[in-house]
Amino acid sequence: MVVNKIPQYLYDPQLVLNVLKIFGLGAMAFAIGMFTAPALTNFLYRHKLWKKTVRDKSIDGKPLEVFIKYHKDKEIGTPRFGGLLIWTIPLALAAIFVSLSRTNFWVFEKLDFFSRSQTWLPFFALIAGAVIGLIDDYLQTRGQGKYVGGGLSLKTRLLVMALIGLAAGIWFYFKLDWRTLHIPGFGDVWIGVWYIPLFIIAMLATYSGGVIDGIDGLAGGSFATIFAAFAAITFFKGQVDLAAFCTTIVGASLAFLWFNIPPARFYMGETGTMALCAALTVVAFLSDSVMLLPIIAILLVLEAASVIIQLLSKKIFKRKVFIASPFHHHLEAKGWPQYKITMRFWVIGIVAAIIGVALSLFG
Repeated sequence: MVVNKIPQYLYDPQLVLNVLKIFGLGAMAFAIGMFTAPALTNFLYRHKLWKKTVRDKSIDGKPLEVFIKYHKDKEIGTPRFGGLLIWTIPLALAAIFVSLSRTNFWVFEKLDFFSRSQTWLPFFALIAGAVIGLIDDYLQTRGQGKYVGGGLSLKTRLLVMALIGLAAGIWFYFKLDWRTLHIPGFGDVWIGVWYIPLFIIAMLATYSGGVIDGIDGLAGGSFATIFAAFAAITFFKGQVDLAAFCTTIVGASLAFLWFNIPPARFYMGETGTMALCAALTVVAFLSDSVMLLPIIAILLVLEAASVIIQLLSKKIFKRKVFIASPFHHHLEAKGWPQYKITMRFWVIGIVAAIIGVALSLFG
């Protein structure tokens, strides 16, 4: 008797092609990133695109003693703009396969993941956030702006992210006719027009977690894990193009991480942080999984919460809760080596991502 050891699902050629598309594009993004990163690095160092001065005061005007102690020497001399690697590669891959798909060769048509129903909005958010972040990074490298270190003010960046959230929320509500919010294990809850302010709040909350970009390798590994989780969620939901969008970001982020682990060759900068946070928010809504975002992105939540708690405590009680904020700087001040903080944060992020994906399947 012959036993067929091939899993039944492998007899579905469409499923196999979808898996190859998702993983293949992610691998391409990583390969392109590894190939182009040295050229980007050389360009950044040749033009000395790093901060000329470092901000030495926090939002409330208090001295940033811990940050200055551990990061001042690294900030001056290490280029920004590393986030270019993360958002330009998915954009380039989309443009390449949109062009190649016009040859009517089925392989290229299959690899085209730029679709109106799934990836137009994430690309809009990615590029919108990236461009504003790029302006902020440029101003910082020139020492121009309201802050001591240069760059756009926090209010300006928050306003931009709110406007991106407003535009996306209006599109979802009026164009896509979204009116409900899915809660895993419970079902869909009608929220009507409140969908728009919820989108804005989620966008600002996600961007607030961008303060995680403060130690070599920390942000790159964290965002790669988060987008990998949403790649799995969107794949199980049948949103193949959206899953491919997520894996291209994962691949590009891992290539960035290769050059960002200690000692970092460059930093992500606001062009990477704003792009990723904006795109992540849209992906969470488009996959109807925004309620899972605080779980999957638990590291962003913890980092943002530590800053908020610190500011409120200093304002109300005139005392600190943490030695420094965000929380990774508190751990630095406690004597934790940076590599230990980074790797333990990665572990927490991976576990949280697994839990989030599991809950999405339960829902």
